Amino acid sequence: MMKVWNRLELLLIGVLGAAALTVGTFQVIGRYVNKNFAFINGEEVVVYLTVWAVFLASSQLVRTDGHVRPDVVLRLLPPQGQRWVEAFNCCVAILFCGGLAYFGFQVADVARSLDERSITGLEFPMWIYYSAILTGAVLMLLRYLIKLYLLVFRFDPATMVIAVHDH
Repeated sequence: MMKVWNRLELLLIGVLGAAALTVGTFQVIGRYVNKNFAFINGEEVVVYLTVWAVFLASSQLVRTDGHVRPDVVLRLLPPQGQRWVEAFNCCVAILFCGGLAYFGFQVADVARSLDERSITGLEFPMWIYYSAILTGAVLMLLRYLIKLYLLVFRFDPATMVIAVHDH
């Protein structure tokens, strides 16, 4: 199941990034080469696609330990110390992601209930744009919960430490 989740996220990030790159490329071509390629709201679409890709990628950063964590401190600790500092980091991140998800939901829900739309001619529904916050926060929250579970109940110092030092 984790492989499917990872592949689906990576696929969506790639598709969104490729779509943003394609729209951006057509904007440049339309601006400097041939006006027929220009899309009047292309910059707006690039922003929406990029924001969604970034929030989805935040989950992958948690999975690969690329997100915020105290690496310098961890490297100085023995495996058991690394375990508990990482567990504490997960707890703080879970609280943060929970708050971000809550407020992301609030913002998206208000935008949906007010039928808020972008001010451009595209009139894009803003609740879809704001839902990227909620989606990214929930995905990160789930990753941190899994990581915390593994640290507390399935800790393996051979595979779950930053570096093993002689102390």
